[in-house]
Amino acid sequence: MSNLVLELRQGEVMIVNGAPIRFRTKSRIELTAKARFLFGKQIMQPDQADSPARRIYFALQSAYIGTDLERENGLVSARELVGEFKGATTSALAREILDAALAAAEADDCYRALKLARRIIRHEDTVLGRVTSIVKPLEQEPPN
Repeated sequence: MSNLVLELRQGEVMIVNGAPIRFRTKSRIELTAKARFLFGKQIMQPDQADSPARRIYFALQSAYIGTDLERENGLVSARELVGEFKGATTSALAREILDAALAAAEADDCYRALKLARRIIRHEDTVLGRVTSIVKPLEQEPPN
């Protein structure tokens, strides 16, 4: 693995292997080993999981950075939520992306699963009128 250098602002939070870290000053860090991490806007707080797509993201987030029990429960929850979302959506591409996200999570590639889940959030926001900025429609993006 090549090293990853991140620059974090004062007050930003990063979760590494389940442990939250708040940066008191602007910092530049280098990850020199494989770690499960999220930082900044990637981290969803429980109260932000207020829609079906956001609940999927939160479940996948738990499967990625939670404790062993939280990770197992997060994956179980994600499977259920993805099934419900797929049953309710009319978008074939959304169903395809959800299948890819779930497959990635089950292959322990939860970071990729979260990236795909963010696309579903953008799609849901567009459909529900929650978007305040211009977002590329889901139908124009392949599920890679």
